[in-house]
Amino acid sequence: MIPLPNHSLEFKLTATGSIPCEAGGVALEWTGAETAPWEKELLENAAAGVLDYFRHELQRTSVSVGEFCAALEAVLHGFGLDGVRVASGDGQPGAQRVSTDLRTLADEGLELFFFQRLRDEMRRLLEPSPAMLRFYGLRPCVMQLAGTRRWSPRCQALKDRIVEYLRSSLRAEPASAPCGLVVH
Repeated sequence: MIPLPNHSLEFKLTATGSIPCEAGGVALEWTGAETAPWEKELLENAAAGVLDYFRHELQRTSVSVGEFCAALEAVLHGFGLDGVRVASGDGQPGAQRVSTDLRTLADEGLELFFFQRLRDEMRRLLEPSPAMLRFYGLRPCVMQLAGTRRWSPRCQALKDRIVEYLRSSLRAEPASAPCGLVVH
């Protein structure tokens, strides 16, 4: 097992093991109402603080998504944001997680078709109003689209484009309930 850096933590996923996450890698998305820039910064800093708390104060190397979300809600409540709910999608009543493999959307290997297929897949997954959307296989998908066997700056740029596209697509879709997004 490869040791984690001092500033990272593993998130336990129910069916698929765990994924490592650094403090700067915690990304939160608001769904529904528009938010002020200070709210986004507050959420990012609160999430990084919760990650740091589990890693350094509690000396833990892994945490479930549900534990993380519960701790983040408690911190936000302490800041006076009582109406904020953090969807964990890890088996809470009514919480539903849906996921898809990005590699299946890139089977033709053409970026032009990939982004349209990605948007259609997101719309399909959002129909049942899930608490969590999960897109996995990002790295192999990017390498397939880029037509390469080694990671390159072009791969990194494409990866960033895909993640940003998913974020903006989630914000653009009408949300009946808050929905989290995990891309790995």
